[in-house]
Amino acid sequence: MLAVQRYSILITDDDPDARETLRDVFEPEGFRTFLAESGEEAIDIVKDHEVHLALMDMHLPRLSGLETIAIVRQIKGLIPTILISADRDDNLLRRALSEHAFCVLAKPVSKHVVIYVVTKALQKYYN
Repeated sequence: MLAVQRYSILITDDDPDARETLRDVFEPEGFRTFLAESGEEAIDIVKDHEVHLALMDMHLPRLSGLETIAIVRQIKGLIPTILISADRDDNLLRRALSEHAFCVLAKPVSKHVVIYVVTKALQKYYN
């Protein structure tokens, strides 16, 4: 099992309830969390903090989740990113994979699924 206390997760969603819910899932598991309500705020957090994984909503004001992932990658290199979207389809999956997203989860996400996927992404990138 991962020593999760050394990992930090960036949670980006323009819906405050979605951000808080994901924080409430991960902090009790020992993760440090950063919350962003926009792509621009997410980019600022990545510039200023060590972020090991990003949970990114697809539909954000101004920059989309995919556009944000591309900019983050230019700044920091590859950070495992899990894209979350209410309208997950084959086109979005292709675009997400081309931006090197780890996977795309459909909203609403299950607590057990998101913990499992985050753990798998961290194991793949850091073990």
